[in-house]
Amino acid sequence: MGSRPRAHRLRNIILAMDAGAERRTYRGEHGGDRGVEMSSLGVVRELGEFFLWVGVVGAAIAVLCAVVVLIALARGAAGAAGGAGAVWIGGGLLSLASGFSGQWMPALAAAGAMVAALVLGGVARSAVKAFARRPRPEPVDAPAAATPATGTATPSTGTASTPIVKTPRIVGIRTVTSESIR
Repeated sequence: MGSRPRAHRLRNIILAMDAGAERRTYRGEHGGDRGVEMSSLGVVRELGEFFLWVGVVGAAIAVLCAVVVLIALARGAAGAAGGAGAVWIGGGLLSLASGFSGQWMPALAAAGAMVAALVLGGVARSAVKAFARRPRPEPVDAPAAATPATGTATPSTGTASTPIVKTPRIVGIRTVTSESIR
């Protein structure tokens, strides 16, 4: 392989590729020649750093939108999940710009965030639904529970009046009352 360092060999390869590229003269505002010649490969090298930062900003937008998708899916808000997913597409496309500088991590981070958001959002939604199905204890007012209230027993007859007593509900045990039989 020789005694030359690797960076030196790579620089020679890039210079050899650059030497064969078509050179265009840069023209100023008034059409005058400023004497600057740039090849298309040189332009790509100069814009590489700019595209890297565009990709990083796009990945940040995509990750934020993926978090919004996760929360919206967990709460069951389809509209919010769809809107955040649409904005995620724009952020994901912006994150692909970092590929022009040879950096693909922002694009992979954006894609991974959305995959994780979709999976975790579905799991969180099933957990939220299971938690919402749990029976909750009804609040009991101490003075109201001691004194029975009166009301009509059945609206169809309208004449009979029976006392209705509120009893505290025990979580996990289903109680049957006369109102639930009808």
